[in-house]
Amino acid sequence: MQTCYSGTAVRAAERTLLDAGQGEALMRRAAWGLATVVLRELRARGPVSGTTVAALVGTGNNGGDALWALAFLRRRGVDAVAVPSGERMHQAGLAALLKAGGRVAHAVPDSAVLLIDGVLGTGARGGWEPPRVPEGAAVVVACDLPSGVDADTGHVAGGVIPADVTVTFGALKTGLVVGAGAHAAGRVEVVDIGLGPHLGAPDVSSVECEDALAVFGPPAWDDHKYSRGVLGVCAGSDHYPGAAVLVCSSALATGLGMVQYAGPERAADLVLAAHPEVVAGPGTEGKAQAWVVGPGLGSDKDALSRLNEVVAACVDAGLPLVLDASALALVELEDLARLRSAGCDVALTPHQGELLKLVDRLAPEIADGFADLAKADPVAAARRTAETLGAAVLLKGSTTVCAAPDGQTFVQNEGGAELATAGTGDCLAGLVGSALARTSGDGQRSTVEKAAAAAWLHGTAGKRAAEGGPFGSSRMPVAVQTVLAER
Repeated sequence: MQTCYSGTAVRAAERTLLDAGQGEALMRRAAWGLATVVLRELRARGPVSGTTVAALVGTGNNGGDALWALAFLRRRGVDAVAVPSGERMHQAGLAALLKAGGRVAHAVPDSAVLLIDGVLGTGARGGWEPPRVPEGAAVVVACDLPSGVDADTGHVAGGVIPADVTVTFGALKTGLVVGAGAHAAGRVEVVDIGLGPHLGAPDVSSVECEDALAVFGPPAWDDHKYSRGVLGVCAGSDHYPGAAVLVCSSALATGLGMVQYAGPERAADLVLAAHPEVVAGPGTEGKAQAWVVGPGLGSDKDALSRLNEVVAACVDAGLPLVLDASALALVELEDLARLRSAGCDVALTPHQGELLKLVDRLAPEIADGFADLAKADPVAAARRTAETLGAAVLLKGSTTVCAAPDGQTFVQNEGGAELATAGTGDCLAGLVGSALARTSGDGQRSTVEKAAAAAWLHGTAGKRAAEGGPFGSSRMPVAVQTVLAER
């Protein structure tokens, strides 16, 4: 499990040590860690001595970190060049650089093979327009975070210099794993500068391979089809029958004991043609341990009737429920209240457009300004929705945010733009349903963590499917099987 902290929390932890007179020691630790990563990057590309490394240097402590790093690099024979972005620089750092034989220039030299971005730190807010950077093969290493990235949210209000590597200090920041911030950060390396005892609880977490595969674990020696998990699926319609196939295919690819399908006849015929092992019937009676409802279901009276039937089945048995796609436009507050009262874990799986419509319809008390919030801070938007509606929210996007009503939040970045194709959301719904069905009796993992594990598997499988070039979502279930087979 990877844990992340807001920039605000990291600054508060630093303040404790700064107030104790450890400011210089903190900066030296950070700079040494930055220089070490830079040296590693240089060595991977050839000789170190004689190469030129430039740093864009801001006026604050972030610039001080960069200056001290340049001083350390100069002692390794590097031509270390500071390029100030303002009228002043950190005095102690500048003195160290000049003493080591480094220099100051007004522009990044064309000879620079590596550029350190040390302009803005975790306290910066608002837009920023980067200076001109020579085009070419220069590697960009961000100092703490790419300048222009909000350390709390990942929002980029103006310009940014995308980094190949970000060397962040003290803890992984939330802004480096969400949205535009994650995209700009490149590979992230964390340098320990002694903040651990002062950080408090993490802001968000990320499920990693081992955590996800524990949710989608292989069967035990004494398992049978019912103990391995039974997922009920109510998806598809005469207009969108393929959605049912994608949900069932993805769920089956995880090794579930059984998929029970309850949907329109045309969709049922396609599901059975693809997977004769699916148990199909007209209603919700059976041994389902969780349900998925909504993908391709439509918005007519039949769709509403099917949703109501599934909700009633979950309420009667206290089963987990995944509400996706069409179900998000059909479910009512009364349904969510009944499910909560019955002890049913509910996961809502909207993309941003669906989230805005859901909030407008079911949570008007938080709708004012919500669209701007969702764009700038998807973590806060997902958390607010989850708290207001009393259900876990899996917000799909460039970063998948999984938030629980109590604020527990996971963010997953395994998937990329390759997943932006029709039907991949249906596949994800099947994976979330599988996670809830397979582990419905597992009190060690929360619903939101199981949803995050499904998002990890979905994104990882998407990358695998894309290795053969552009793909349609029908290739996702095979990629899911491949990922799980390699555990």
